[in-house]
Amino acid sequence: MKNLKHNIFFKIGIIFVLILVLLIPAVMVQSLIHERESTHQSAINEVSEKWAKSQTISGPYISIPYYKYVKQFSEQTKEYKLVKIKDYLYYMPETLNITGDVKNEKRKRGIYEIVVYDSELDINGSFAKLDIKQHNIPEEDILWENATLNIGITDLKGIENQIELKWDTTSTLFKSGTSTNDLVYNGINAEIPVTMDSNTYKFSLKLGLKGSQAIYFTPLGKTTDLVLTSDWNERSFGGNFVPDTSELLAKGGYKAHWNIIHLNRNFPQSWIGNKHSISNSLFGADLIIPVDNYQKSYRVARYAILFLVLTFMVFFFVEMLKKVFIHPIQYLLVGIAIVVFYSLLLAFSEHISFNLAYIISAILTLALITFYISTSVKSKEIGVLTFGLLTILYTFIFTIIQVQDYALLIGSVGVFVILAFVMYFSRKIDWYDIKIGKDEEENSKELIS
Repeated sequence: MKNLKHNIFFKIGIIFVLILVLLIPAVMVQSLIHERESTHQSAINEVSEKWAKSQTISGPYISIPYYKYVKQFSEQTKEYKLVKIKDYLYYMPETLNITGDVKNEKRKRGIYEIVVYDSELDINGSFAKLDIKQHNIPEEDILWENATLNIGITDLKGIENQIELKWDTTSTLFKSGTSTNDLVYNGINAEIPVTMDSNTYKFSLKLGLKGSQAIYFTPLGKTTDLVLTSDWNERSFGGNFVPDTSELLAKGGYKAHWNIIHLNRNFPQSWIGNKHSISNSLFGADLIIPVDNYQKSYRVARYAILFLVLTFMVFFFVEMLKKVFIHPIQYLLVGIAIVVFYSLLLAFSEHISFNLAYIISAILTLALITFYISTSVKSKEIGVLTFGLLTILYTFIFTIIQVQDYALLIGSVGVFVILAFVMYFSRKIDWYDIKIGKDEEENSKELIS
C-alpha cells in the first residue's frame, strides 16, 4: 500500500477513474439545464394560451365556390357516372398594403418574463378582375352569391373587437371561420358581392389583434407592402423575407418596411382547391426577450471533461514538481466543486446576465478550490499557483463561449498551447523512476536538517 501511494501509474489510474465518475453528475447538470429551459418554455406557453399565441395574418383572399363534375364508379350498377361536387376558386389581391403598430408588454410567470403585444393593423388593397376563363369553368357552375373574403388568423382569441370590411361602396361585418381549410385553418370571413363583369375591387379594414412572441404575415398580394412599427428595442426578423429597411426610433423601438412581389413567392395569383401552400412564405418580426443563458450554460457544461482533465492535470504536475501528495479524496472534492460550478452558473444566470453569472460562479469556485488546496498541502505558494492556472482555464472557456463563430479555432489553438506547455515541462521527467510526494525517509531527513 505504501508503494502504491507513491506509484505514478497507480495515481494516473485513480485520476482517470475519478474523471469518469464525475462525468455522471456533469451529465445530470446538462439534464437540469434542459429541464429549466423546458420550464421556461412552459411558462411562455401558459401565458400565451391565456393571452393569445404568436399570430400569423394570411390574407385577405377571395374564395368562390363552384360545381364540378367527376366520374365515380358505382358498386351497385358497376358503371361510371357523373357526380356533382363543390370545389373552390381562390384569388389573391393585386395590391396588399398593411400598416401595423405593435405595443409590447412584459408579463411575469414565476421568475420568467414573457412578452405579449397589442397591435393595430390597417389593411387595404385591391383585387384585379376575376379571370374565370383561365380555369375553364362554365359561368353557370359558379356560385357567385357565396363568394367570401377570408383572412387567416392563427389565434382568434387575440381579436379585440368586431371587424368591419369596406368593400368598394358596401360595408359588412366579418364572421368567425373561413370558407375552407385549403389555405388556412383558423380565420374570419365576410360575404362579398363579386361578378364576372367587374374590373377591380377595393377593400379596407382595421384589425385589432393581440398576440405573444411573434407577428407574421403572408405575402398574398401581387405586390405586398408592410410597414411595421414596434416599441420593442430588440430587432429580430424571421421568416423568408428580411425588411428592405429598418431603423431605430428616437423614442425607442423600431420601424421596418417590407416590399414583396409575387415573383418572390412560390404560388400564383389564383388557383383551384389545395394545389398550392402559402405557409412557406411567411415573414415578420419576433418580439421576444433574448434568453441565451440556457444555451450558453449548456455549451459550458459540454466542456466539463476539459475542466476536469485540465484541473486534475494542474494538481498532478503540482504533485510532481513540488513533491507534495494530494489524496484521491481531495481530487474528488475538487471535482465536485467543479460540477457545482455549473449548477451555480445556471441558477445565477436565471436572475442576472450570463456573463456576470459566470464571473460570480467562477470566483466562488476558484476561491473554494484555492483555499482548500492551499490549506490541505499547507503551502500558500501552491495555492497561488493553483489559483493562477485555474483562472487562465476559466478565462479560456469564457472566451470560447463568447465568440461562437471562432469557438472551434480558439478552442483548438488553446488546447494545442496547453499540450505544448505540458510537453515542455514534462520533457525531462523520467516516467520510469518518479514518485508522487515525499516518503517518510525524505521527511525525516528534512526534519533533521
